Amino acid sequence: MNKPNAGHSWRTKTAALLTAAGLLLGACGTSTAAPEITLVSVSEASQVVADAPTGLVVLDVRTPEEYNQGHLAGAINVDFYADDFSAQLDRLDKTVPYVLYCKSGNRSGQTAPIMTSLGFDEVYEIEGGVDAWIAAGEPLEQ
Repeated sequence: MNKPNAGHSWRTKTAALLTAAGLLLGACGTSTAAPEITLVSVSEASQVVADAPTGLVVLDVRTPEEYNQGHLAGAINVDFYADDFSAQLDRLDKTVPYVLYCKSGNRSGQTAPIMTSLGFDEVYEIEGGVDAWIAAGEPLEQ
């Protein structure tokens, strides 16, 4: 003898199980989330630079004039205010690690989401920028 709601109960349970399975499979699938930028202190950034992971790029997003007044050793300069700033970033190797900085953290803070959207894998942003670097007694080169 069949219960009146037996078919409905089975369909409801099956739908719930399929929904749960879909959610679990979706959660375990390949993530499409962009990598995050890691905000680091001067001492942490100094350690990353000292350890120099393979291909490490130190990226200064200040103006060329600011860069010429002193920058972190080996830094390359991409001017935040350049008309083609995003395009210049896009031409950089996205698979190597970056240490990113500006004067105080404002421009690098705005650059970080651009780099994330462009698909950079590993970026360390120096909290407080070159101002914090100097205040900590870290060296600059000309």
